[in-house]
Amino acid sequence: MRILALLKKRSVVLAGHATSVALEPEFWAVLDRIAAERELSQAGLLAWIDETRGRRSLASACRLLALSHAAQFAPRAHH
Repeated sequence: MRILALLKKRSVVLAGHATSVALEPEFWAVLDRIAAERELSQAGLLAWIDETRGRRSLASACRLLALSHAAQFAPRAHH
């Protein structure tokens, strides 16, 4: 499947269980920036996302956090 080749998978232990999450490299780049800004490791940020994601999937919660972070720095359109 071609789309899977576009995803980068990272493995992490969350709440004592090994898991992995596959995201596009662009999302990982934003999440890495967020982790650095919060002085967290990648695993630390993923643990925080896992703890606060509610019923949303981990991959979805990661993408939404990255999108929210990127939107804070996007230029505002003037109408």
